[in-house]
Amino acid sequence: MLAPMRKRGAGLALARLEAAVRLVDDVGAAAAAYAQAQPQTPKTWNYTLDKNGQRVPKGNRVNNPDGSWREEVRQGNCVTVKERSATGEYKETRQCNPQNPA
Repeated sequence: MLAPMRKRGAGLALARLEAAVRLVDDVGAAAAAYAQAQPQTPKTWNYTLDKNGQRVPKGNRVNNPDGSWREEVRQGNCVTVKERSATGEYKETRQCNPQNPA
């Protein structure tokens, strides 16, 4: 009488294991599809793409241990510098230098 119960229990455990493996496969496939759907740009480009495909400029950002940071964004001949101090003061400056002065 115990032998058939063991078989049923083993079959139930095997079915649960198979279901868990299928679930993990489904989640892995969904994660891969999501990663492929996100637009990617090469690291050498100076912008990334947001979820709508719009260009968002990349900046060179330096974070300091005290909470302050400085970011430089280059667009053509112009450089925008964004700075925030540890006390919360924010400053943004933009400087444009023509390549061929007349």
